[in-house]
Amino acid sequence: MIKIIQLGDSFALERNAETMYVPRSFQFDGQAEKVAFMRRYPFATIITAADGIPMATHLPFVLAENGVTITLSSHFAAANSQAMHIEGNTSLIIFSEPHAYISPSHYDKRESVPTWDYIAVHAYGTCRMADGVDAKLALLEKMIAVYEPEYRNQWDALPLQFKTGMLHGIVAFTLEVTDLQGQQKLSQNKTAAERTRIVQQLEASPSGIERDLATYIKKSLA
Repeated sequence: MIKIIQLGDSFALERNAETMYVPRSFQFDGQAEKVAFMRRYPFATIITAADGIPMATHLPFVLAENGVTITLSSHFAAANSQAMHIEGNTSLIIFSEPHAYISPSHYDKRESVPTWDYIAVHAYGTCRMADGVDAKLALLEKMIAVYEPEYRNQWDALPLQFKTGMLHGIVAFTLEVTDLQGQQKLSQNKTAAERTRIVQQLEASPSGIERDLATYIKKSLA
């Protein structure tokens, strides 16, 4: 049996086994941190099983939170067969962005091996379709408001026929999150000196993703 339970400021599904392996030292401090991470990196992967075969699509999401419920909204292309399976089945949405290879050269002990630091959040839930032109239009305009508010004037000026044609080509949906899990593996099992060396290298990287990861590691050191 699965039921929703409250854990401090977080809500999760009570289940017999963990669906995401999260060592204690790599846990998020609470739900607010996970929500902030999803808002910062909203391009995610939604996975749904169909006849025992996992299907995945990469989509931008809009997150809404009212203190108790978290919802994630987006849309498929109408031709995407995954859209046929999202109602009535549990979907998993994976948010994951800053990550980097971590060399053992940063560690004090010679008996060390390489690893990978990263952050990821898993959101589970069941989707419901946004039926009708008005519902689809509302979702698209919500996405415009999040991703490029300046585009709204151009959107409003587009011919209705063009908009209607676009709406016929998508399947809009909202997933209500019933289980939110996350891991931030930021070398917390290493000494402060070792982690400082890791930060210094990542900050000097030409990769923006690695520099973002350095920011998270520095924050966890504070």
